[in-house]
Amino acid sequence: MPLPRRTKIIATLGPASDGPQMATRLVKAGIDLVRINFSHGTVDDHRRRVEAVRQAAREAGREVGVLADLQGPKIRIEGFRNGAVDLEEDAPFTLDTALDKDAGDTERVGVAYPQLVRDVEPGDVLLLDDGRVLLKVESVSDTAIHCRVATGGRLSNRKGLNRLGGGLSAEALTDKDEADIRTAVELGADYLAVSFVREAADVERARELLQAAGGNAGIIAKIERAEALDCQTEIIQAADAIMVARGDLGVEIGDAALPQVQKQLIHQARDLNRVVITATQMMESMIESPLPTRAEVFDVANAVLDGTDAVMLSAETAAGEYPDAAVAAMDRVCREAEKSRAATESGHRLECRFGSSEEAVAMAAMYTANHLPVKAIIALTESGTTALWMSRIRSGIPIYALTRHPETQGRVTLYRGVYPIAFDPTQGDADSVRQRLVQTLREKRLVTEEDHLVLTFGSRMGVAGGTNTMKVVKVGDLLNGTGH
Repeated sequence: MPLPRRTKIIATLGPASDGPQMATRLVKAGIDLVRINFSHGTVDDHRRRVEAVRQAAREAGREVGVLADLQGPKIRIEGFRNGAVDLEEDAPFTLDTALDKDAGDTERVGVAYPQLVRDVEPGDVLLLDDGRVLLKVESVSDTAIHCRVATGGRLSNRKGLNRLGGGLSAEALTDKDEADIRTAVELGADYLAVSFVREAADVERARELLQAAGGNAGIIAKIERAEALDCQTEIIQAADAIMVARGDLGVEIGDAALPQVQKQLIHQARDLNRVVITATQMMESMIESPLPTRAEVFDVANAVLDGTDAVMLSAETAAGEYPDAAVAAMDRVCREAEKSRAATESGHRLECRFGSSEEAVAMAAMYTANHLPVKAIIALTESGTTALWMSRIRSGIPIYALTRHPETQGRVTLYRGVYPIAFDPTQGDADSVRQRLVQTLREKRLVTEEDHLVLTFGSRMGVAGGTNTMKVVKVGDLLNGTGH
């Protein structure tokens, strides 16, 4: 059977992906995780959509993870009397924090962030609607920011607002986010994405709130503020994963700077043994088209070649006309990119000293597998950490994380090249466990009797952090009881 795709695909749920039938089509098309976006929809919407996907995944015999994405302090203008205005270049325009919510016109509009008057000064450039409209600040009063239109265009209700170069002081976590964290725990989310992270303390605060709510999901720091790049190492180390959120980040640092920043973030995250997601407008034309543009194909493929763990679809699956076609298109682009030598060969950490014996065993397993005719790498794991370390090494060989913990199964759905399998290693002695292990793989048609495997496990089965053994085994020998 063909090798599984290594790069994971995240699909955002929304009105376009509602219902059991579409959930089944998305699972069949190849999603690995779904994202619920707390910026839109109700708790009931999220609950219904997650359960539909989980049911479809159960029927398909697969594990699909859940990523809950907090809204964060998205700074927006308020509304216009007529729903939208056309701003002319060089015309005066005022952002007024005291203006009524829907009283905007061609001369002024309200802002849903009173502190904005403290964050800007004359000469600043403000970007509205993802940079489609540019305003240059001329003066600031107690409640109003008086600007001149540098780039005009149509501006409608509730559009986002950024400052060129970053520097807006809004806290990363809002009261709404705190309530949504409790909802994420209730829904059993595997990951919690924190929007507009400025520093490592934002990640640590989110983890405290999550744990206080009774959850232990992985924390994803969304890199979308310019100032986050000034302390990106600390943010990456504080988080379990990062998301290169290219929308707001591109607005703040400029689109030309994005490609190099994306590559650097992917490289550093992998180097620090963290997971990385590449997101925003990856196949945006497929909101209305059944096929991606060539530029979008190149974008996805380049992210794969750079080593991203996952690529994410947003409006394409949440509000688009072709949700499952977008997943299928992303799937075939990822698979083709993964055929490149650049996607399967790695010199990662060959010159480094390892921090633990478990990490050393994981690295040795990958080096061995990449230099022998091995069909698969099998990690018996409690927490999934061994599988995470393995997934930092580029390889064309699938890594199967066998674990008894549903939380670990959900967590590893995001790791590049790692696939969860439910398995309890605490039943029976070591020999019988290994025999059951290969029987499980045979039943799933993942291996044959002639295949060789690299197997890692702990001498004390079922103990977290105890991986200390690597073996090269032949499936047939283990089935016959001779591969000890």
